Amino acid sequence: MLKKMVDALKVKDIRHRLGFVLLCLVIIRIGSQIPVPGVNNAYFKQWFAEQGGDAFNFFDAFTGGSFSSMSILALSITPYITASIIIELLTIAIPALEEMQRDGEDGRKKLVAITRYLTVGLSLFESIAMAVGFGNQGLIPNMNFIKAFTVVVALTAGSCFLMWIGEQMTEKGIGNGISMVLLINILSRVPQDLTSLYETFVSGKTIAKGALAVLIIAAIIAGMVALVVLLNGGQRRIPVQYSRKTAGSRMIGGQTTHIPLKINTAGVIPVIFASSIMSFPGIIATFAGKSNAGGVLGNVLSTLSESKWFDITRPVYSIGAVIYVVLVIFFAYFYTSITFNPLEVADNMKKQGGFIPGIRPGKPTVEYLNKILNYIIFIGAIGLVIIALIPFFFNGVFHASVSFGGTSIIIIVGVLIEAVKQIESKMVVRNYKGFLSE
Repeated sequence: MLKKMVDALKVKDIRHRLGFVLLCLVIIRIGSQIPVPGVNNAYFKQWFAEQGGDAFNFFDAFTGGSFSSMSILALSITPYITASIIIELLTIAIPALEEMQRDGEDGRKKLVAITRYLTVGLSLFESIAMAVGFGNQGLIPNMNFIKAFTVVVALTAGSCFLMWIGEQMTEKGIGNGISMVLLINILSRVPQDLTSLYETFVSGKTIAKGALAVLIIAAIIAGMVALVVLLNGGQRRIPVQYSRKTAGSRMIGGQTTHIPLKINTAGVIPVIFASSIMSFPGIIATFAGKSNAGGVLGNVLSTLSESKWFDITRPVYSIGAVIYVVLVIFFAYFYTSITFNPLEVADNMKKQGGFIPGIRPGKPTVEYLNKILNYIIFIGAIGLVIIALIPFFFNGVFHASVSFGGTSIIIIVGVLIEAVKQIESKMVVRNYKGFLSE
């Protein structure tokens, strides 16, 4: 692996692409330190520490701390991700968008443009909500229209800038630029999280206990990474045989291929959706000034709070973990159902003279694909649940509070694997070009 990376760095194009990505990531981290004009950052940090909880920690982890410091990049790339998911869902419900998706490169450009406009709209909406919500609580000193307008413009511009720079990294760099933005934000919090783990389990302990704690933490993280790699790379290959056809005096076709069905067909989407839904009531309660409410509302918010799960002193709150598991599994099936259509796959196979050995074309093929798909989706969803719940379990039982959870590890490993594969593909293209030029 190390030798491959050294060989890759010898290629001028790859060096330039990696250098461009590195430059963009440095710019992003510099931008995350620039405060929004008109906001008392010290007061906001104090407010966040007192009120944030799980409702905003989820978003703060994705913004690399930009949210808690109220920088111009506080919204991060989340509006673009939300817009992309919304457009992808709408392509199923709106025929015009579905037609664009099938129109090849021209249709893709139109969908990208619509996604950009929707990103601006969502950024504007979220910026106004933050300015009004925080302003009403006195987080923006001497709140007036000019200050509110300045905050809205700064936050919206910051989110749009990240969208633009992410697209530039995709075009001129390595890997998916939007994913790279998330990656650097998550990685920026890792030193702080490791320090927190050190202070909780190692500091003040004997050498033997400290070393044992380090080994256990390293083993847990390594195990989670290995499971993510397995989920990302695991797939069920459905064999497909194509009939031989006569074309003039020649016989064509007859080759054997396969349909790769990934175990983790939905990626990190189910975990993000589930976490967002669980956090949403807490966000609303915080803006309404009810985050510390008691009674029924307080119990509901505590049940939805990830930090309260698996606490042996308050086991009833762990019901929230059960709800979380159900949501992850549901969204795994839901998202896969809109991105993979067994009926369409079966029809395309039939038109091209392909069939699955032992399965009749048409409806039997659709039923067979649905059966296999439901089986592997469940396995992938359970894998996602395990990865996501491990940090929550140790947080509840051992009070190991860290911002990087299962979602963060899935994103980190997935983005790095994607980048490595792209580098390898460019190396293969280069080797082929060199072979042909000789």
